[in-house]
Amino acid sequence: MKKIIIAAFLFAFTNNIKAQTYTIQSPHNIIKATFLLNKNGQPHYAVYFNTKEVIKSSSMGFALKETYSVKGIQSIKDNFLVSSIDSSLVNEIWQPVWGEVKNIKNNYRQYSIHLIEKTDLQRKLDIIFRVFDDGIGFRYAFPKQPNLKYFIIADELTQFNLTADHKTFWIPGDYDENEYAYTTSKLSQVDGWKLPILSNNPKQINEPDEYAVQTPLMMKTDEGLYINIHEAALVNYPSMQLHVDRNNFSLSGSLVPDALGNKGYLRAPAITPWRTIIISDKATGILASKLVLNLNEPSKIANTSWIKPMKFIGVWWEMQTGKSGWNYSDNPDSVNNKKELFPNHHHGANTANVKHYIDFAASNGIKGLLVEGWNTGWEEWFNNWYGGHFDFVTPNPDFDVKEISEYAKHKGIQMIMHNETSGDAATYERQMDTAFRFMNKFGYTSVKTGYVGNIIPRGEHHDGQWMINHYIHAAQKAAQYKVMIDMHEPVRPTGLSRTYPNWLACEAGRGNEWNAFSDGNQPEHETIMPFTRLIGGPMDYTPGIFKIKGYSNVAGRQVHTTLAKQLALYVTMYSPLQMAADLPENYKAHMDAFQFIKDVAVDWDDTKFLEAEPGDYITIARKAKNKNDWFIGSITDENARETKINLDFLDKGKKYMATIYADGKDADWKNNPMEYVIKKQTVDSKSVLLLKLAPGGGCAISLIPIAIGK
Repeated sequence: MKKIIIAAFLFAFTNNIKAQTYTIQSPHNIIKATFLLNKNGQPHYAVYFNTKEVIKSSSMGFALKETYSVKGIQSIKDNFLVSSIDSSLVNEIWQPVWGEVKNIKNNYRQYSIHLIEKTDLQRKLDIIFRVFDDGIGFRYAFPKQPNLKYFIIADELTQFNLTADHKTFWIPGDYDENEYAYTTSKLSQVDGWKLPILSNNPKQINEPDEYAVQTPLMMKTDEGLYINIHEAALVNYPSMQLHVDRNNFSLSGSLVPDALGNKGYLRAPAITPWRTIIISDKATGILASKLVLNLNEPSKIANTSWIKPMKFIGVWWEMQTGKSGWNYSDNPDSVNNKKELFPNHHHGANTANVKHYIDFAASNGIKGLLVEGWNTGWEEWFNNWYGGHFDFVTPNPDFDVKEISEYAKHKGIQMIMHNETSGDAATYERQMDTAFRFMNKFGYTSVKTGYVGNIIPRGEHHDGQWMINHYIHAAQKAAQYKVMIDMHEPVRPTGLSRTYPNWLACEAGRGNEWNAFSDGNQPEHETIMPFTRLIGGPMDYTPGIFKIKGYSNVAGRQVHTTLAKQLALYVTMYSPLQMAADLPENYKAHMDAFQFIKDVAVDWDDTKFLEAEPGDYITIARKAKNKNDWFIGSITDENARETKINLDFLDKGKKYMATIYADGKDADWKNNPMEYVIKKQTVDSKSVLLLKLAPGGGCAISLIPIAIGK
């Protein structure tokens, strides 16, 4: 790793309460942050992009709840002095275990501003800024001190005061759910609506804020500036939502509470997550930013050789679409058969069916296989959504773990474990070692965890501090047993895959599965997700559905894309863990198109964001890890689109065979989604491709070097 750190400078200041302003420039003076203590000694910051104001002066600080050491609800937000400042310049290159690029540049200026109260308590608070050329991150730190030891956060008082009523891509604030479709509106039009009361507390103190939105929050100004607000390194702290002041175009941090309404429990010394603001005058600049990753700590796993990105298939989509079920009682031979409840189902996770999937994966170079519904407890769970039904090691009678594991090993397939906790995280923590030893015994290299339901302990929330610590504990425990992990129904990611690279992916958003059991995802959905949900880390989106219509008994239900767009998603929806989500028989009917899924990589040396506009279109090119193969994905919303793609990123002097998987002439996501064409042509770095995308469509391209002499 190449690293340059310029020695820190120390500035000391007298106890003068008058306003003090400090300026922090990014390494190439693109981003500027200012820090101010106003006349009341309250911290404020502002952010500029190329001298243009992006975040107006915004206040900072905390309200603390009464404890034995802090009497009464007290603010720690004003009456401060700057005691000293440490500053440094960091310029380093680091290599992720896996990712979109081989090398990541981490170049920023840091100011650590040390504050002390002008009171008898003399409480201390540090505010740390890191200013990059593509945005800023700032966090709070509570040093070890005699008058602030154990404390409870009542509120974080961080503001993001915007300059105007920006176009905003948002989902509503919710302590337990993030699988919403995105709304595009002016900030002032964020809906005022009340979510259901999710807490068991009769006082309803945990009612979500009716004007809150979740991060990552994507915005665009009328002048064409793109702004993304999120957080990084979310550890031992609740997730931050953003309360919208619709009249003043202001956002303020709103932390997810626990069952008592408390926002966080800390013990000094303590730090908060980074609050992140990514800024660019190009939409592609938001997608290319590595700011969130850079603000996380390096890998805590010393030996990462066992961490391998992969593609997988699964006994899953047939359950989502009603062909089979998770319950063993769906098995016709089960003595507990309840056919009246599931008249059209059979139990999907049976040995013969799993072997069928193993055979298909092995014959097509797909390395992983996920099986859901393999263990006991599903019958009880579907009748009682309050957890405690699974023990994570007991298979149903028709699922022979030993036989399946041996068969998969013989075929070169890695089995992926499924641990649905039904929200009973407390029970899962008690059984984690048992569950992971079971995985090791039977050769499971990866696990998909699930948290559907109300969190146990009662009153905790999916995005609260208790569960934030649980997710990290699960990743740490998986690493202890050399197991890769994919979490479903967790908090939105905040770049912790750098620190725990076995944490390959998670859901934390509205995935492809919603096309199976609801009105689905509208064509613009996948053009918004990379600017929002994916800013913090990869998503297990489960692309690759080939049977666009006719998979459901519900009239009119379908996937809201063309088949070609499903292929393009393997490039535009980044993940090191990519599922070929459809059924083997649906792929066998279109093996020419399935070739792209077989060929496309999941780990990359380079990525080029060629064009993008949130809510409209995205085109991305990626170079496969340790190869010269390139893959392009281009997608559009409900509008047809033509675009020219310059291939000047290819190696000069080399010829490539381009295989283009495109929408057919009359393709349309709604009326004719299955029409596609595949064509080949020789290209080089001087070539320009004209892509025609159907409404709700896309295009996928593989670019493979042509060997000399061929």
